[in-house]
Amino acid sequence: MAFALLKADSPAITRERMRETPTDCPLVSEEFEIVAPFADILKLAGAKGKGNHTFKIFHPVPQPKEYTLVFVNCFSPRQAVSMNVRIELFNKEGTVPDFLPAGKTQLPKLYFSFFALFVLAGVAWVYVCYRHKETTHRVHILMGVLVSLKAITLLALAAEYTLVKQTGTPHGWNVAYYIFSFLRGVMLFTVILLIGTGWSFLKPFLQDRDKKVILIVIPLQVFANIAATIVEEYTPAAKGWFTWRDIFHLIDIICCCTILLPIVWSIKHLREASRTDGKAARNMIKLSLFRQFYVMVVSYIYFTRIVVYLLRNTVSYHYTWVSDLADNAATLIFYILTGYIFRPVERNPYFVLDDEEEEAAVQMALKDDEFDL
Repeated sequence: MAFALLKADSPAITRERMRETPTDCPLVSEEFEIVAPFADILKLAGAKGKGNHTFKIFHPVPQPKEYTLVFVNCFSPRQAVSMNVRIELFNKEGTVPDFLPAGKTQLPKLYFSFFALFVLAGVAWVYVCYRHKETTHRVHILMGVLVSLKAITLLALAAEYTLVKQTGTPHGWNVAYYIFSFLRGVMLFTVILLIGTGWSFLKPFLQDRDKKVILIVIPLQVFANIAATIVEEYTPAAKGWFTWRDIFHLIDIICCCTILLPIVWSIKHLREASRTDGKAARNMIKLSLFRQFYVMVVSYIYFTRIVVYLLRNTVSYHYTWVSDLADNAATLIFYILTGYIFRPVERNPYFVLDDEEEEAAVQMALKDDEFDL
């Protein structure tokens, strides 16, 4: 039995090694570096006599790698061993310890920078909505709330990583991050769904099937945020960690696929309307808009769910911050493009909805409901 360091070149390799159950004792493998053999600790305890004792062991790392401290029990694998252990992992920069890994020590500055950029984006959005109050819809207000929640989430992340970097603990900022991250996730999918249905753009109402999609996505987002919290707060050694990780990925994929349905329905309605009524040119412009929005959403989902995931799990541990940079940069670009396309400016053909169009939209909705029944 011993405490050992599991060495790997990337976080993905570390998790896979911890998931494996080798038949031989892993302490003989070159991937493990023994820090404190349990036999030596027992000798120290025996020398001090009976009772509770405290031991401090400092182990310098010989070379930079991705390390995970584990307790290996090859002596009696089915025998439970309990103890109170305080672990401090840090990098030394002169005399000041840095409690963030080498690949994440840049994150506080990175998150503060993106917080400033999203604040500027939010201020610009408020200015545009204020200048064009006549053409500002309710969904524009929700888009502004989404940008604000994203900025607050980044601020909480920046504060959390700053405190972890200096002291080793987040001092409660992780709780603030989970709360605002949950609200931002729900608001993001809600805004995409409302834009995709054409709510307040093409029609001032939601069909029953649109409401059902929203009622499905929001509870799924609640479960996804619970799973994400468990994944982030615990380590792969925790019981059920891999199960919760798989649940999070599955629910996230379901939500991403579900929010595409209203966009597809809107594209279908606009295509049919362009063939039947006398306003084909205007409907074709709107159809082009929703096609662009569909491509944007698919690209955003693909990049943030697949490309960022691959970056996070394949790059060297020195560059794990690159995945966070790519994720936030893609989110900022997606928000800016969406805001630009659906901005509340006058003479925007996407928001022109006269009485005839509104009546036609209502009739089409009633026809779709009858068809669904």
